[in-house]
Amino acid sequence: MKNYIMKNISTILSILALTISSVLLVLYLKDNKKQSVNPATQNTDSAGNEFKIAYFDIDSLQTHYSYFNDVSEQIRQKENAVTNELAGLQSRFQKKIADWQQKIQSNTMTQAEGEQAEREYARMQQEYEQKQISLNQDLQKFRMEKLTEIRNRIETFLTEYNKEKNYAFILSYEPGFMLYYKDTAYDVTKDVIEGLNRQYKQEKK
Repeated sequence: MKNYIMKNISTILSILALTISSVLLVLYLKDNKKQSVNPATQNTDSAGNEFKIAYFDIDSLQTHYSYFNDVSEQIRQKENAVTNELAGLQSRFQKKIADWQQKIQSNTMTQAEGEQAEREYARMQQEYEQKQISLNQDLQKFRMEKLTEIRNRIETFLTEYNKEKNYAFILSYEPGFMLYYKDTAYDVTKDVIEGLNRQYKQEKK
């Protein structure tokens, strides 16, 4: 279950990486009042400075960012609650079905009772299906809200972080995510994790 949660969040964060990078690029170009340049000079700004590109590892963020771990635990607890509620409903229905089966086997169920049991069984099926859909929708909504919180925290932190660093791009990196080149000199994963944890620790006080 934890791997499933991590996979979902990892995928969404990877998709959001380009959005984050675009926001940072716009801020960077705005701050430096960049003029249009020809292809031969696209690696420098109006002051002749080279663009800097940084990256951070999604896997490391998932492992070491305390808020991410807390959110993963909240999602896991929500999933367990849904599973337990559906299991309890199913157990209650199965008990009633077992009572009906016992009456049938002992030939003590009347025709009217049998017809009533059929109607009751159809109602229970419908109730279970509706409850399952409702709980899963609530779970999905909860999960997306939490993932959005993570995204917003990362975007906000990177925007502030980049005011001093002045990177043209800060990309997320993980296996399978298209990134043609990365220089370890621009790996800001540790800074991102420490900064996010420092903010979250202050909020929890």
